[in-house]
Amino acid sequence: MLLLDLDDLTFELNDGAIEHVGASDRTAEVKLFDADGVEAREYGDRRVKLVFEDEEGSEVTIALAPSQASEVARGIETLEEESRVFE
Repeated sequence: MLLLDLDDLTFELNDGAIEHVGASDRTAEVKLFDADGVEAREYGDRRVKLVFEDEEGSEVTIALAPSQASEVARGIETLEEESRVFE
């Protein structure tokens, strides 16, 4: 299930193109639950791309700097050691 929360964002459809209009201080939130597929791969010269997909075909892609990807990996390792989630 993909949840997309667009907090007070306004979009304009103009000649087939969707553009955000309005203030640039708005936020959005995306959550993907029950991911079936997870992939990590190189992205460009200095990025790591994480791709998550659910059974319905919804996909979330995140590009991280190597230091950020390492932090995610360390966080998962800590969870494995300290949490019942991985039992």
